[in-house]
Amino acid sequence: MTRTRTAGPEAIEFEPEFVAGLKDIFEERIVFNRVLGLKITRLQPDGVAGRIEMKHDLIGHFAYQRLHGGVISASLDALAGLAVMAAIGARHLDETPQQRLQRFGRLGTIDLRIDYLRQAISSHFDLTAQVLRLGSRVASVRMEFRDAEGSLVSTGAAAYIVS
Repeated sequence: MTRTRTAGPEAIEFEPEFVAGLKDIFEERIVFNRVLGLKITRLQPDGVAGRIEMKHDLIGHFAYQRLHGGVISASLDALAGLAVMAAIGARHLDETPQQRLQRFGRLGTIDLRIDYLRQAISSHFDLTAQVLRLGSRVASVRMEFRDAEGSLVSTGAAAYIVS
C-alpha cells in the first residue's frame, strides 16, 4: 500500500501507526464495514481505495445474483468518510498519530448522492474516493464503484461535517 502523495516539492507520508489506526477503525471497529467485507487497498492524503469481495449475504436480487444497491451506497459512503479522515490526517501532521485519529469522532455524512449506472454483477468490486474540498466545517467528496473488469457501476458525491 502506497502512502505518499506529492505536495509541491515534498511528499507527505503517513506514519505506520496512523495507517494501522485508520485500518483498525475502518475495517474492524466499524462493525458494518466488517459485514460488508470492505477492505482498504490504498490510503493516501488525496484519495483512498477499497475492495469488496462478492458474497451471498450481499445479494440484492436473487434471480440475477447482483449486489444490493444499499451495499453500494453504504460502502461508497464509508469509503468517502475514510477519504475525509485521510485528508484531515494530512492537514494536521503537526499532531501525533493518536491525536489525529481522535479527530474522527465528529465526522458525519450530511449529504449523499449515488447514481446507479449498471448492474453490479462481479466477483469483487473496487471503490475509490477523492476529497474535492476540505473546509474547516464541511468536506466534499467524489466516489466511484467499479466491477472486476473495471467498468463503472456507480458514482457518488457526498458532503461531510468535519467539525
